[in-house]
Amino acid sequence: MTFVSELKPRDLWTHFDRILTISRGSGQEQQVAAYVLDLARRLGLETRQDETGNVVVRKAATGGRSSAPVTVLQSHLDMVNEKNSDVEHDFSTDPIRPRRDGDYLRATGTTLGSDNGIGVAACLALMEDSESPHGPLEFLFTVDEETGLTGAGQLDGDFLQGRLLLNLDCEEEEALYVGCAGGAGLDFTMQLIRDATGPGKSALSVELKGLQGGHSGVDIHLQRGNAVQLLARVLESALQARPFHLSEFLGGSAHNAIPREARVVLVCSESDWQSLSAALENDLGTIRKEFRAVEPQMSWKIDAAQLPGESWDEDSTRRLLDLLNSLPHGVISTSYDIPDLVESSASLASVRATNGGVEIHVSTRSSVKSALHALQLRLKAIGDLAGCRMQELESYPGWQPDLSSPLLATTREVYREETGKDPQVKAIHAGLECGLIGEKYPGMDMISLGPQIEFPHSPDERVRIPSVGSFYRILKRLLVALSVAGK
Repeated sequence: MTFVSELKPRDLWTHFDRILTISRGSGQEQQVAAYVLDLARRLGLETRQDETGNVVVRKAATGGRSSAPVTVLQSHLDMVNEKNSDVEHDFSTDPIRPRRDGDYLRATGTTLGSDNGIGVAACLALMEDSESPHGPLEFLFTVDEETGLTGAGQLDGDFLQGRLLLNLDCEEEEALYVGCAGGAGLDFTMQLIRDATGPGKSALSVELKGLQGGHSGVDIHLQRGNAVQLLARVLESALQARPFHLSEFLGGSAHNAIPREARVVLVCSESDWQSLSAALENDLGTIRKEFRAVEPQMSWKIDAAQLPGESWDEDSTRRLLDLLNSLPHGVISTSYDIPDLVESSASLASVRATNGGVEIHVSTRSSVKSALHALQLRLKAIGDLAGCRMQELESYPGWQPDLSSPLLATTREVYREETGKDPQVKAIHAGLECGLIGEKYPGMDMISLGPQIEFPHSPDERVRIPSVGSFYRILKRLLVALSVAGK
């Protein structure tokens, strides 16, 4: 246990402190699911776990409220495992190391996992709470949310009884979310030809790092630098003046995170090494000036590298850089209906060498199904022109806002009573499990709420400590309001 368990509300923070010690990367939620099930069984609560790994825990209503509608509280068990390259950390065995920074809780060189660990901890605290009034509750813990909403997508239609759902994966303390974007991914595989390295050659490594990264949905409008795209841009420019062959290209590590770092190894003539290094240094300096307001920590390292035995040939090098510079990254369109809402976006998420070529992943999002389809068609056209083999990954639906929702009306009233002000009612440009759950359970009335979490999916992730207490008070007060019908 760390200082985190001393924060208030202690019942919530104590569980989050314990969660920090449990491995729970996407697809590796067995230990944290066991923690949930063990607590539920010790409390004598009914449990069920499906083949995918999703867990539901049922808690009976407090006295006189058993006829109230069943309310589902939903959170996901997994987290994004991201760390800075200079940090030694094994997410499968090492605990997250928390640190306090004023009113914020952060991790040391890694993601914190407050997305969605705070939601999980709130559910666990409510499972233990023997004093707060409430109607019948179901606590739904889903798996593999971060890599494709897999758990929610594979829910059985009879897994839940409730038709009111509180998603606890919102990351704005003053907002209630009533809609989200749908999304899809596209993998590009480009076959490249490798040639043996001839005499009179030298190798150069270029590493771009220090960018902020962030969530490729909620942070895409901030116009942060994409390390993969910026490094490809610099290399494309340099290639116009002097020849070189790429031997390696690596950048990005998660489909839903903006790449913070990228690295290449290239082979050039010994006579060009110095001038090529100087040209790259100059172009990277130009980019740093261009992005100085949003990427103040941008840095790079240019070094001599061990000469590889092979590198991609001239045509392959040019084709790869042309493709990386052609693929879109950023906001594609904004909503006509909701001010300041990003409607469609694309994120050039990762690139890595494989046997025979490279694999590139692009994530797309849109709150309009037809616009998402059009964006995927555009990417496929680019891939066809580049001679790539493409695989469209499973898509997930959006969540259409319902501003006449009775659950929304009740939540707004509770929010006003607790805080003295009106919440902002929004849709989010990211995938929430509500879209899939609503598709599985027609008529489900849903809303998403949570504390203030900033820069998720990156080592800069932080949660505002006072907002957690406010979120938890609103949540408990809302459960009281929803149980009034059963009194």
